[in-house]
Amino acid sequence: MLDFISQPWHWSVSGAMIAFVMFLLIYFGQRFGVSSSFRALCSIGGAGGVASYFNYDWKSHDWLLTFIIGAVIGGGLAIHFLGSPNPVQISEATVNDLAALGVSTPRTTSEGLGFIPHDLMNFENLASLKGIIIMVLGGFLIGFGTRWAGGCTSGHAITGLSNLQLPSLVAVIGFFIGGLLMTHLLLPIILNL
Repeated sequence: MLDFISQPWHWSVSGAMIAFVMFLLIYFGQRFGVSSSFRALCSIGGAGGVASYFNYDWKSHDWLLTFIIGAVIGGGLAIHFLGSPNPVQISEATVNDLAALGVSTPRTTSEGLGFIPHDLMNFENLASLKGIIIMVLGGFLIGFGTRWAGGCTSGHAITGLSNLQLPSLVAVIGFFIGGLLMTHLLLPIILNL
């Protein structure tokens, strides 16, 4: 049974499960979006005393907090008990494109599992201009953009589009344009710093 669970599954299984969860959320009148959980956590931590944005009934999102906790626990269990002993498999074209930018991908387990490019995301890089731009400025822009857009990529792309919301369609188009601009224009400049 463990061999069956830990093998790579077809992408359609995930798609079907996402659709099933979306039908459940629509049926129960809920919305999915991971960034909402950060607002709830800040509210629980007392941030409402600092900013009125956090003054709301966070208990209405208790199911989402349960989902986030389950995702963290499930991810940890999956890595430790169901993870592949091989590095993540990505296309040869992507490997070559990353290599041209100076980012290596692991070929063996001793080089890493490959989920996070170690050439970019490490504490030594954090002291460089490139590391500050990628990790600190990038993290700030993701957090700011999530609030400015009224939700994260999962909230807009999964919930908003399934509810046929025009603002979510505009946000998703913006996410794709931003991703393409970052990948093809800005990232090569940043990596050459």
